Amino acid sequence: MNRTEAVDVVKESLAQVVPGADLAALRPDDAFRDALELDSLDFLSFVETLSRRTGVRIDDEDTPRLTTLSGCAEFLASRTE
Repeated sequence: MNRTEAVDVVKESLAQVVPGADLAALRPDDAFRDALELDSLDFLSFVETLSRRTGVRIDDEDTPRLTTLSGCAEFLASRTE
């Protein structure tokens, strides 16, 4: 999976967790929790959705890398090469 594909999957996963969120306005380094007002349960749901959609195992120690579009894209691209 390349970075562009990863960003698309991340946005689709976020849209499932936060329906109606303005993902077009989300910049690569915006923190999801602030920009989309995600609480802890929403973030956990996002991580589970992302893992399910990509087939990539996401451990607890990986979650700090999954707080922005760019961080998620880098993580997914590195795990799916």
